[in-house]
Amino acid sequence: MSLRNRFNDELKQAMVAKNQRAVGTIRLILAALKERDIAARPSGVTDGINDEQILSMLQGMIKQRRDSIEMYTKGNRPDLVQQEQEEIGIIETFLPKQLSEAEVRAIVEASIKDTGATSVKDLGKLMADLKARYAGQMDFAKASALAREKLA
Repeated sequence: MSLRNRFNDELKQAMVAKNQRAVGTIRLILAALKERDIAARPSGVTDGINDEQILSMLQGMIKQRRDSIEMYTKGNRPDLVQQEQEEIGIIETFLPKQLSEAEVRAIVEASIKDTGATSVKDLGKLMADLKARYAGQMDFAKASALAREKLA
């Protein structure tokens, strides 16, 4: 089942269950997806963005919420922190199982060998390889930091 179909199915289930947080969050996902689909049209993408791009969009949404949690914590707004955490939980249900830090470390080391990366100059090629193979499964900011550490 494609992610698009899952979004619609989950939205229907959340509406039937009267889960307002899930309904609102999934509607935000669908709105962001529609925005990305429209933005992709001029480049010839008429069917909408692919699942890899959708996973990237979802990770971006999670990152936005984590940034918001940080600000709300500083602003002493526990109610908003909880709301953002609940939204992250809902968004994460659409992502594949996330890799552990040890798994990411091993994958980065293997990818360095596979791509022949020898210095920080090769980081772009290395990250492109990781994103192509592990979209939605790892935090690429952490993977990039690990790769920089290994290549420095």
